[in-house]
Amino acid sequence: MAAFPERKSEERKHKNIPNDSGASQGQWGRAWEVDWFSLASVLFLLTFSPLIVYYFIMSCDQYHCSLTDPIIDVLMGNSHLSDIWNKTPSLSWKSANIYICWVTFQVMLYILVPDFCHKFLPGYVGGVQEGALTPAGTVNKYEINGLQAWIITHALWFANAYYFHWFSPAIIFDNWIPLLWCANILGYAVSTFAMIKSYLFPSNPNDCKFTGNLFYDYMMGIEFNPRIGKWFDFKLFFNGRPGIVAWTLINLSYAAKQQELYGQVTNSMILVNVLQGIYVLDFFWNEAWYLKTIDICHDHFGWYLGWGDCVWLPYLYTLQGLYLVYHPVQLSTANAVGILLLGLVGYYIFRMTNHQKDLFRRTDGNCKIWGKKPEYIECSYTSVDGTKYYSKLMISGFWGVARHFNYTGDLMGSLAYCLTCGFEHILPYFYIIYMTILLTHRCIRDEHRCSSKYGKDWKRYTTTVPYRLIPGVF
Repeated sequence: MAAFPERKSEERKHKNIPNDSGASQGQWGRAWEVDWFSLASVLFLLTFSPLIVYYFIMSCDQYHCSLTDPIIDVLMGNSHLSDIWNKTPSLSWKSANIYICWVTFQVMLYILVPDFCHKFLPGYVGGVQEGALTPAGTVNKYEINGLQAWIITHALWFANAYYFHWFSPAIIFDNWIPLLWCANILGYAVSTFAMIKSYLFPSNPNDCKFTGNLFYDYMMGIEFNPRIGKWFDFKLFFNGRPGIVAWTLINLSYAAKQQELYGQVTNSMILVNVLQGIYVLDFFWNEAWYLKTIDICHDHFGWYLGWGDCVWLPYLYTLQGLYLVYHPVQLSTANAVGILLLGLVGYYIFRMTNHQKDLFRRTDGNCKIWGKKPEYIECSYTSVDGTKYYSKLMISGFWGVARHFNYTGDLMGSLAYCLTCGFEHILPYFYIIYMTILLTHRCIRDEHRCSSKYGKDWKRYTTTVPYRLIPGVF
């Protein structure tokens, strides 16, 4: 459910490995045991996350995106919860057919159409690629064809909008709440299936983790890489398809609805489409790189990823475009340019920071960062089986500015999305609030692991690079 995660690469015994590669098997993946705080957090998220999504979407549909008016209405006795629920559009056959066709089409593009983009796009890595080493010692292979799926999907979308006219370009917005019920059904279905599968026919029994706590196992997942057949990988498919492919289509549908209602598309809506489109395209251009990130290398597949990618991501990451349908904002030229620059600079920092780390890892430090050979702190640690490992923590380039400067760029981009909506309502700012909490928590969580892993060497690193996100502040 998240932003682009920090990269974690596979380790090699007794060799120098760049920046904080993956943990030993004893540290790999989620917890083996559940404390009371973790269980309380899981129960809270399982209970309230679906309600949060519904509340935000309902607020736009019935209260023009005000988050306070529904509460005031109920407290003042002007409305009852049953009234709000009764006004909510229900699941329809039309929305079910749309969603079934959508998911089926994405499954077909994923498993039936081998990638061809890598054959003519310089620098793009697609086709069959290897993932990282799993805790059980397996290296899975993946068909990387997300960029191709995105291109085919959007080409058909534009062909329909400008030539075939099979359906309205605003079809997603017009069925947004009925589609929410479809997305929830798929999210819960795939999460439940993944849990049952882990007990009855796991893809790799040695990559499963059972805590004995039903709620924790359901949310955080048991299987590391659940698969059907050789190529259908649950984690890769649901992380990228259908949610992220849909992200840009959803924004286009919002723009089409704005054109339909007001006769124009505002510059704020264009900015949202452009900036978030860059983010989505970056994801698919670097999909092979994504195989070495936390979501693939650390997280097990459960409700957190299954439901999160089906519901949380497409519904809450697109709030800015939804808000602008109800409240069209025409920005001044100066404000539009400023927001565009903030988003582009944030993206540049995010991408270049990750590129520097990737370059450092691939060359074992034999490269140039900002025109000179990068500096690093060499660390060692011993795994649970007594094997000694070595790593290099880079302290040059953006990694010398802050320990998670890629997250800083991510947050700059997130803020730019929200600023397009002006300051009349708090709803479109949920994204930057959520991302700040998420990435700050991820910083603290990862650094706790690294501190336990590297000990005194990690202390040397944090002394050299004292700030996590914002130099001089945090």
